[in-house]
Amino acid sequence: MPKPKIEKKEVTEKISDKEFESKVIELAQKGITSEKIGENLRKQGIHPKGYRKISRILKEKGIYTNPDAKNIEEKLEKITIHKEKNIQDKRARRERERIFSLLRKQKAYSNII
Repeated sequence: MPKPKIEKKEVTEKISDKEFESKVIELAQKGITSEKIGENLRKQGIHPKGYRKISRILKEKGIYTNPDAKNIEEKLEKITIHKEKNIQDKRARRERERIFSLLRKQKAYSNII
């Protein structure tokens, strides 16, 4: 079975650094993580490689969120909802504890950096 082709917009648009920063901040205020911001910009035809790092821009503006921690929180929320519905699921209880521990470690590590 052949893979579906993903339409990629040709990277032709070159914008100034200030315009790039404003687009990054605009997308971040919508609640998008830095990794998804890069994907969005590539879809718009703007390749982030020619500019400063997206995470650095967000840290300077004070709106940076750790994408790893955010993904782990979403996973923890899903497993918690499942655990509430399926009380006797012991495997889900163990998975919830493991994910919670992972989240705690990730937050402790991000505070060190």
